[in-house]
Amino acid sequence: MVFDRKKLGIAGLVIAVLLVFMVFSTGCVNNTAEKTQTGTIVPTTGPTQVTTTVATQGATAAAGNPQAAQSAAGSKTFKVSGSTTVLPIAQNAADAFMTANPGTNIQVSGGGSGVGVQQIGDKLVDIGMSSRDLTKAEMAKYKDFVVIPVALDGIAVIVNSQNNPVNSLTIAQIRDIYSGKITNWKDVGGKDMTIVVIGRDSASGTRTFFTDTVMNKTNYVKTQFEKNSNGAIQQSVSQTPGAIGYVGLGYIDPSVKALTINVNGTLVEPSTRTVLDKSYPISRSLLMITNGQPTGLVKDYIDYILGPDGQKMVIKEGFVPIP
Repeated sequence: MVFDRKKLGIAGLVIAVLLVFMVFSTGCVNNTAEKTQTGTIVPTTGPTQVTTTVATQGATAAAGNPQAAQSAAGSKTFKVSGSTTVLPIAQNAADAFMTANPGTNIQVSGGGSGVGVQQIGDKLVDIGMSSRDLTKAEMAKYKDFVVIPVALDGIAVIVNSQNNPVNSLTIAQIRDIYSGKITNWKDVGGKDMTIVVIGRDSASGTRTFFTDTVMNKTNYVKTQFEKNSNGAIQQSVSQTPGAIGYVGLGYIDPSVKALTINVNGTLVEPSTRTVLDKSYPISRSLLMITNGQPTGLVKDYIDYILGPDGQKMVIKEGFVPIP
């Protein structure tokens, strides 16, 4: 057989090119497989793989379990608002409850008892706080309200501790001061010094209770300075010579002097003991209000406040535990 050398050279070149291509392709395929295998094994101990696994498990559980779906979706939130007197109890209890129940988010805000009653009535919050009883109009309007006492409190009448020698007043004298009938401390056994009257704003449950218990529907003096919280009154009285104010028991400190109340000749101090034995004349219940019987986490939270740990917080804040 006779071979054409020219044709043979061309064929050989084609074969050589094909062989090189096959070797190169085989190497690429093996290299790709090796990378894929390495990429699968290495991340199994890394955070990416762990995160993906957790998310997948959460989604799988959520698919057949509504409660798991809620947990997987995010935190459980409910809102509490109202009385600034009840506020420290609610906030401290919320902090402890959220620590014990990860994923729970309790939003606590003040604004006054009137705000708390209105917002729970309008279902803007899950719990309303009040430092006064509900009015007849509120009970008629919000028939589903459930009112839960969580603590007791006394209203202390306070004066500046630095320059006021007066230690006791009768309810009648307090009323005459807040109505403007008495304007100078010398008229109640003190110095010749103008009385600076400080009280709460109209949204306050403390003011409503003070009005009902002390003022007996008598109008307040027009020169009264109105504050929106117990803390604001306590601070103002501590910084103002001649001032008088009223706050919850939890807001008494050395910067102010709490007066005893003269009840038919007996001097009664504002204290846990006198509130419990009902000898102190300006005492009340602190309330949490829900629309209907509380359920779920809201019930658990209120139960926590009424339990041993919650009532210890009540005492720590200067209030009186539920007997």
